[in-house]
Amino acid sequence: MKKNIILSFLTVGVLAVTSCDKALEYTPTGVLSSSDLTSNSAIEGLVTAAYAAIGNGDMIGPIYSNWVYGSVRSDDTYKGGGGTGDVGEIDALEHYNLVQPTMDAFVTRTWRNLFKSISRCNVALRAVNGLNETSYPQKKTRLAELRFLRAHSYFTMKLLYKNIPIFDENATQEEILQISNDLTNDASWNKIGEDFQFAIDNLPVNQPEKARANKTAAQAYLAKLRLYQAYEQDASHKVTNINKTRLQEVVILAQAVVNSGKYSLAADIADNFIPETENGSESVFAIQFTINDGTTAGRMSYEDGLNYPHGAPQYGCCGFHAGSQNLVNAHTTDENGWPKFDTFNNQIADLATATVDPRLDHTVGIDGHPYKYNNSLPFSNSWVRDAGVYGNFHTMRFQQLASSSSYFKLGPFMGTAKNYDILRYDDVLLILAEAYIQLGQQDLALPIINQIRLRAANSTAKLKKADGTFASKYNVKPYSSTGWTQSFALKALQWERRLEFATEGSRFFDLVRWGIAEPVLNDYINKEKARRTYLSTAKFSAGRDEYLPIPQAEITFTNGLYKQNPGY
Repeated sequence: MKKNIILSFLTVGVLAVTSCDKALEYTPTGVLSSSDLTSNSAIEGLVTAAYAAIGNGDMIGPIYSNWVYGSVRSDDTYKGGGGTGDVGEIDALEHYNLVQPTMDAFVTRTWRNLFKSISRCNVALRAVNGLNETSYPQKKTRLAELRFLRAHSYFTMKLLYKNIPIFDENATQEEILQISNDLTNDASWNKIGEDFQFAIDNLPVNQPEKARANKTAAQAYLAKLRLYQAYEQDASHKVTNINKTRLQEVVILAQAVVNSGKYSLAADIADNFIPETENGSESVFAIQFTINDGTTAGRMSYEDGLNYPHGAPQYGCCGFHAGSQNLVNAHTTDENGWPKFDTFNNQIADLATATVDPRLDHTVGIDGHPYKYNNSLPFSNSWVRDAGVYGNFHTMRFQQLASSSSYFKLGPFMGTAKNYDILRYDDVLLILAEAYIQLGQQDLALPIINQIRLRAANSTAKLKKADGTFASKYNVKPYSSTGWTQSFALKALQWERRLEFATEGSRFFDLVRWGIAEPVLNDYINKEKARRTYLSTAKFSAGRDEYLPIPQAEITFTNGLYKQNPGY
């Protein structure tokens, strides 16, 4: 399916890994080990295995799809599924009730899966370092790719756990067991940033294969890292300062990506969510997946495998990841085509009469509206698994039609070969706009945000019903320069990020970065629990719930070397 992609992953079978009891003990093993590797083809296999590892999460130990950690823990979605006891660990996450041992299936497994990907990078780095450029001309580029991949996994860990141990390929097994997670927040950001900077300095602007990281992808990722780092937190996760020097770095890095001319917004936001247009102009870096590649079940993505409509005859399982009423309400617009910032959630939106942002119908399955751009397949409330608990809305962005060439069913669960974008150009643009606003240069952010909004307004061609009409009344317009103050611009930016990446797992981390998670989420809960009574005991506790707990098994394994996050 993807003949222009390097990652056939056939080599990964030779380098098959075995899991082990503790993440820090993990070393990729199999027929070959790094000490055996002397040929260029074998080294290339290790690099390929490192690329494969960033997509090696699973439904209960996700490492790239943050629908559990970033959407269900936010105001975007409910857990869904067959009631609160169905995969109860996610219910506990939704209630911010993580002080219990049942978290092992998710929190601990994700930790270990991320460290497995880091270990793959370190094994490959040691092997590549052992060669010289004369015999292995790709050495510098491969080192930079591997450090990019390692930084990606560390960045994900830091978003989830904050206080993490960081080590490189030079650390011995004995030294690794002496490395704690007690770095300062700024120091750990910098250590991860060093890998991205090395990638910037040593990667080419263009790679012969689209799957490989390149210089601009590294610039985009470091811009994202510096943006998070700019919001300085104390030990209790409270944002105490916004570092202007870091924001200037964000601007320089993001501008470099924009000025490269390599990327542009897709004409229709739908192009980001269907396989026919993957690796397009908006994709900065993506995990590559395959189907019909000569293996039994392809190289599939299953992390969203619980999230298909349960009652739809094409699927049959499992009804998780239900859009919240709050999220649907947030898409409503006023007569100017702007969000109803202060009144959007005062009542349940009447979608028969309200005007909405078109992104709603790219994101949420709604009764009678075309499902996943198929106007002969309207979403039906009968597809909803437990409407009495979670309502009738469903998720849609990462789901594929059963007729799609990317779709694969394995038992009751669904997988897809659609690539998973880690970085898109719309994200880069909004990162740049946010930095401008926080620097007091909001006028520079206005055309960027309006560019995103105009694309949203033009993204309606795939939303028509079979009779050629639309199920919704669309009205989204650009903002005016009148009244475009710094405070209004920040509110507009925050709203734009929510709608542009709705249900994609970024919302929770945005709220934590901005330092507003506690008021936003408790306000959401207080309103939503009257609509969804299962949320009656939910409560976000500032100073604890911004991050996941360090897995207790890892603290025990290191004899208390790792320090638990506050509040757990």
